[in-house]
Amino acid sequence: MNNTIKSIFRDPPVLYTDRLTLRRMLKSDYDDMFEYCQSRELTKYLTWEAHPDKGYTHKYLTYIQSKYRAGEFFDWAVIYEGKMIGTCGFTNIWENHLKAEIGYVISPKYQNMGIATEAVNKVIEFGFETLGLHRIEAHYMVGNDASRRVMEKAGMTFEGILRDSMYVKGRYVSVGICAILSTEYK
Repeated sequence: MNNTIKSIFRDPPVLYTDRLTLRRMLKSDYDDMFEYCQSRELTKYLTWEAHPDKGYTHKYLTYIQSKYRAGEFFDWAVIYEGKMIGTCGFTNIWENHLKAEIGYVISPKYQNMGIATEAVNKVIEFGFETLGLHRIEAHYMVGNDASRRVMEKAGMTFEGILRDSMYVKGRYVSVGICAILSTEYK
């Protein structure tokens, strides 16, 4: 990872949309984060399990602070009406390919409001305009049609299914992939 990317994400800039603020996650977000991360409904299509208690969430957010300090964490807290309701950012950045993978999680209470699409659009804009990326992709577990719709609403093109490509929670899952190129952006 080059020093430019690391320096940007050591103190990630605050991003704004019409309704949202995207800012670094804070240890003090643990109540809000636990509220949605304890949901088995939410984690059904994620690689991680529901958080068992607030202490677990607090430890996770403490760990994330060290990753921010190292410039090795590329995710923002999604703030809506003063409350952290999810996260959105890059799960991976491959600088040698000018490519990144975007990921997002929105509390079930705030789904179907266009919030995920709004956050994803802002992160895509940041990826192309600030980081100079050529390609941004997103993956979803087959069956999570809502996540695929977010990707397509954000201008991504469905590229295919990677059959049984991940072993998650004791079973193989197929993963869909969507992507957008800088030449297709705006």
